[in-house]
Amino acid sequence: MDNANIYSVSQLNHAAKMLLEGQLGQVWLTGEISNFSQPVSGHWYLTLKDENAQVRAAMFRMKNVRVSFRPQNGMQVLVRAAVSLYEPRGDYQIIIETMHPAGEGLLQQRFEQLKMKLAAEGLFAQNLKKNLPHFCKTVGVVTSPTGAALQDILHILKRRDPSLTVIIYPTAVQGNDATAEIVQMIELANARNEVDVLIVGRGGGSLEDLWCFNEETVARAIFNSAIPIISAVGHEIDVTIADFVADVRAPTPSAAAELVSRNQDELLQQLTYKMQHLDMAIDRCLGLKYQRLQQLNLRLQRQHPQMQLQAQAQTTAQLVQRLRNAIQRVMDKKHYQLTALSTRLVNNPLPHQVQKQSQYVEQLQVRLDFGLKKGVNTKQHQLANLCAKLDGLSPLKVLSRGYSIAENEQGKALTSVSQIQANAKLKTRFADGVVISQVIEIN
Repeated sequence: MDNANIYSVSQLNHAAKMLLEGQLGQVWLTGEISNFSQPVSGHWYLTLKDENAQVRAAMFRMKNVRVSFRPQNGMQVLVRAAVSLYEPRGDYQIIIETMHPAGEGLLQQRFEQLKMKLAAEGLFAQNLKKNLPHFCKTVGVVTSPTGAALQDILHILKRRDPSLTVIIYPTAVQGNDATAEIVQMIELANARNEVDVLIVGRGGGSLEDLWCFNEETVARAIFNSAIPIISAVGHEIDVTIADFVADVRAPTPSAAAELVSRNQDELLQQLTYKMQHLDMAIDRCLGLKYQRLQQLNLRLQRQHPQMQLQAQAQTTAQLVQRLRNAIQRVMDKKHYQLTALSTRLVNNPLPHQVQKQSQYVEQLQVRLDFGLKKGVNTKQHQLANLCAKLDGLSPLKVLSRGYSIAENEQGKALTSVSQIQANAKLKTRFADGVVISQVIEIN
C-alpha cells in the first residue's frame, strides 16, 4: 500500500471541493424550488429539482436582498450559481449568486448574452455616437400611436416649443410584430430624411413587455441610423439594449421631449441678449470712428497749406461714408440675425414682447442715422471755419492789402538792411507779380 495515496476524510472533501469549483465554476441552471427555508441569519436554503434529480442550494443574505420576488416552493426559477461542496458533511451543493423567475430569467440571460456580443462588436462605443442637433425643426417619434408615451411627448413639445414639427412613425411596441415594425419605421425615417432627430420608445412595462427593444435587429437598426436617435424606453429604472446603442438615452419619453425642444423663455432671453450685443457693438463702432475723426481734425488744425486742407477734407468725407457703410453692414447683419430669431418665434405666445423689441431696434437705427447726420454736419461746419481762418492768415492775403516781400536771389525773405549788399539783385514779390531790381545805395 502506498501511503502517498491515502487521504483523510477532510483531505478528500477539500480535494473534491477544489475539483468541483475549478472544473465547473459558475453555471446557469433552471429547476423547481422545494424545501425552502430562511433562518434568522437571513440566508436562504432550498433544493432545486427536476423530474429526475435534485441538488441542495444556498443563497446568502448579501445576495438574496437583490432578488425582486419571494421564492416559494413549487416555483420554477433560473439561477446563476457556483458549484461547490460543504466540507464538514461532504454535501455537494450550489451557491446561488442571482435568481429570476424562470421565464424572466431566461430573458435576462438572453439580454446579458446579446449585450456582451454587441459590446464586443463596438456598437456601444461612445466615439461612434452622433451629437443631437443644436436647433431641431422637425422631430420624429417611433412609438405606438395610441400609447400614453406619445401623448406625453406631444404635450411637452407643444408647451416648450410649439413651432416644432412632429412626424409620427406608428408602430407596435409590444408583441410578435413589434420588432419588425420598429426596424421598418427607423429605416423609413432614414429613407425620407425629413426629421432632425428620432425618439424611439414607449412607456413602462415588464421585461417581457419591453423585450422588442432588446432584439438584435432593433439594436442594429438604431446603430445604422444616419439620424441621431434618442432611446426613451420605459421608466428610469428600465434598461434595454436600445439604450446602450442609441446616441442618447432618456430616462423617460417625457425627458426625451425636453431634450429636443427649446424653452420659449430661453429663446426670448437669447433674443434680448443679441439686441444688447448689437447696441454695444454700435456704440463701440461709433466711439472708434469718432475718436479717429477727432485725431484727423487735430492733424488738420496743425497743417496750413490750402491743398492739404482740401485733401484732408476729402479724406474726412470718405471716412464718414465708410463709417456709414460699416454701420449699415453691421445693422444688416444684426437685422438678419434678428429676423431669423423672430421666425423661430412665429407661433410664440409672446408676440407683444417680440414686437416691442423690434420697435426698439428700429428706434435705435433712426437714432443712429440722426446722430451720424448731426455729427457730420457739425464737423463740416468746423472744417469750413478752420479753412476761413487759415485763408485769412495766408501770406497771399497780406500781399493783396498793399504789402510786399523782398527776397534775395536765392529766394530767401529779407528782414533787415544788414542782409543786403550794394549792387545786389533783389526780388520784390507783390500780390500780382514779382519785380527784380538792383541795389544802388543803402542808407
